[in-house]
Formats: sequence, structure tokens, C-alpha cells
Amino acid sequence: MKRIIVNNLSKKFKIGIRANRNALSRFISIFSGRETKKEILALKNISFEAESGEVVGLIGKNGSGKSTLLRAIARIYDKDGGEIITNGNLISIINLNIGLRERLTMRDNVSFCCSIFGLSVKQIRERFNSIVEFAELKDFVDTKLYQFSSGMLQRLAFSIAVHCNPDILLLDEVFEVGDESFKKKSAEKIKELVAKGASVLLVSHELDMIKRHCNKIVWLDKGRIIMKGKSKDVIEKYIQDQL
Repeated sequence: MKRIIVNNLSKKFKIGIRANRNALSRFISIFSGRETKKEILALKNISFEAESGEVVGLIGKNGSGKSTLLRAIARIYDKDGGEIITNGNLISIINLNIGLRERLTMRDNVSFCCSIFGLSVKQIRERFNSIVEFAELKDFVDTKLYQFSSGMLQRLAFSIAVHCNPDILLLDEVFEVGDESFKKKSAEKIKELVAKGASVLLVSHELDMIKRHCNKIVWLDKGRIIMKGKSKDVIEKYIQDQL
């Protein structure tokens, strides 16, 4: 089954620029809230597919469009052209954007996020201990999240996501968090999900990790696909291009 289908996807942004105007014009624009803007095309005719049971890596320099692509697939950004089709329960961890609330306790966050992802009260109760134990945070169940370190938040977000039956999992630089033991455990959990038919879309600058886990790779640069295909082939070309 094709879990993700992206056809000719485009995404535009408008950004403010400093125009060559006199001091009075600049003063007026500051206080009126109006400024000169230009349109940039962040994604340009992007097309690829992810099959059930695949881990697809997205690579490229900063600003190449990787995170924008994930956000478009997750419906965080509206697309400006093309088509995005997803089949199954989609969960994204993009800069911990899974609905965590820093003023709530971990217990309340687990219940809140799991309900967002479609688990029933009974399912949340049945999986609660497993989520906490996987995240290695059993001593912080009733601690509010603003007191958590970034590593603790990443472990919690990852644990919630993988326990909520994702058919599609979008990960932005949070695939391998924590110490070596937790990284190994996370990798095994991803393999388990993939073996059950999930698809994973992974953004990372760690080429060794991408090569180790991904079936295929999409290489982006300035919002365009430079190459897509088997991990080994794409990474070899990518490294050559960086020399």
C-alpha cells in the first residue's frame, strides 16, 4: 500500500524585505505595519511516494525544504499547488509538535496527546505505563513539562508517538534521542512499526543514521528534488556534491 503520495507539490511563502526607500517612507512603514514583501517558492514540484513498510530519508542542506515538506504532509502548512495523499493514521514529531503542553503534568500530557491521536480512554489506560517506562520517566509522572529538559521532552514525545498506532510517522531530527541504550530501543521500536506496515519519513543531517535505517532517500536542494532512490546511491552522490 502507498502510505504517502506527493504529486507536484509546491509551497510559497511571503517574506518582508527592506526596500530602497527614503527615511520618511521607512518610518511610515514601521508604524503602519506595512512592509514590502516578496514571494519565495520553498517547494517546487515535489513528487515521491512512500510504501507501507518503508523508511524514507529526507536529506539536504539547511534551507533545502526538508522541514517544510514534512509540515506540508502533516497539514501544518497549506500547500499552494499539487497533491498530497496519506493513507492511515499520521503522527508527526516536528520540533516536538505533537501537542505537548508545558503547564500540564506528564500524566495529563500523555492522556491529552493520546486522545488527540485517536486512542480511547481504555487504550490510554492500558498503554500508560508502557509509554512512561519506554520514555524512562517514571519518576516524573506528576511533574509539569516546563521542568523537563529537552532530552526528556524528546523521549516523551517519541514514546507517545510510537505507542499510538501510527501508520505514517514523520520525524524531524528526533529519531535517535537519549543515550546509546535509548537510541537502540528507539530503532527497534521503529523496526517493529515498519514490520507491521507503517511508513516512516525521516529528516536528519546524520548520513550514517539515514543510511542505516532508510530504504530510500529523497535529496532536496533549494526546494527541488535533486535525486531520489536507493540510500547507498543517493548518499554517494550527495557526498560527492559536498566535496
